[in-house]
Amino acid sequence: QVHLVESGGGLVQPGGSLRLSCAASGLTFSRYAMSWYRQAPGKEREFVARIFSVAGGTGYADSVKDRFTIYRDNATNTVSLQMNSLKLEDTAVYYCKAWGLGSEYWGQGTQVTVSS
Repeated sequence: QVHLVESGGGLVQPGGSLRLSCAASGLTFSRYAMSWYRQAPGKEREFVARIFSVAGGTGYADSVKDRFTIYRDNATNTVSLQMNSLKLEDTAVYYCKAWGLGSEYWGQGTQVTVSS
């Protein structure tokens, strides 16, 4: 059974930083691409960042480019999202997703609140 468990969310002031982590189990982690999505209250879930399984190529939403960095550690089955220069509009529940081989799996999410 596949489990994705996010951690690292919390309350931070504008301009601050947080690092989210997603621990995966029950799958061959290195064979899956990994993504982060987020969902703010009253809005649809939106793509934030992705990292491919091969060569580790990355992609970002324009709204987070140059502020967020996604990286993965295939030795520990973990994908992380370093978030810098946080803005009020980054407030959301952040989800990680594993996808590939015809399947996709989601975690339960972690809350990030940016507030002064």
